[in-house]
Amino acid sequence: MPALTDESALDNPVWSCLTTRHAHLAQGDVRALRYPLEYSPLSGLPAAAPDNLDALQALVGIGDAVAVAGAHVPEWSANWETVHRIRLAQMIRRETAPLPEGGVEVAVLSATDVGEMLALVELTHPGPFRERTIELGTYVGVRQHGRLVAMAGERMWIGDHREVSAVCTHPEAQGRGLARALMGTVINRMLRTGQTPFLHVESANERAIAMYRGLGFVRRAAFPLLYARRTK
Repeated sequence: MPALTDESALDNPVWSCLTTRHAHLAQGDVRALRYPLEYSPLSGLPAAAPDNLDALQALVGIGDAVAVAGAHVPEWSANWETVHRIRLAQMIRRETAPLPEGGVEVAVLSATDVGEMLALVELTHPGPFRERTIELGTYVGVRQHGRLVAMAGERMWIGDHREVSAVCTHPEAQGRGLARALMGTVINRMLRTGQTPFLHVESANERAIAMYRGLGFVRRAAFPLLYARRTK
């Protein structure tokens, strides 16, 4: 496995991950790669060339959707429907000081929690999360009165860089510092193993960006994310 420690690998994060740490999950070839549907709709291309888009289309069934993010987002052909297009900010935490984890009881989540995790994602929309996304890393959560009200975890893994993902809190539990506490747990775990945390957030989400800055993250890059469905 190539050792990717250069930050430039983060410019095309899905491709970099699927050609290294998550290569065992990758579907496709040197022109296009994607996660299996049950893990994630994310896919990656080495360049925004027509041949690569054709190769990606061959991996996608009619009615299925994929998301491409990073330096190489192509112009889709007529047989793709744009579901949504957003601008992502990629943020990284280069400082190594640990974070406070807050006075909340944090539990490691498992496959038995996936139903509740999917329901929380559907309510809060932190980004794509599927039935087997939990297998991409460690996910932690907070329960109140037996109900899962907040979670965060790990998704992509590029060299020594680990992605913080699926940070979300139920609307009825917001404003209590749960997201900060969970991110402290996730980030400190990364720091203990010598990993550098990074994350992706919609560029327009200034509230989340402000929170991430307060946790030591800085903007590293910005690029588009296109979520499209194959129509024929």
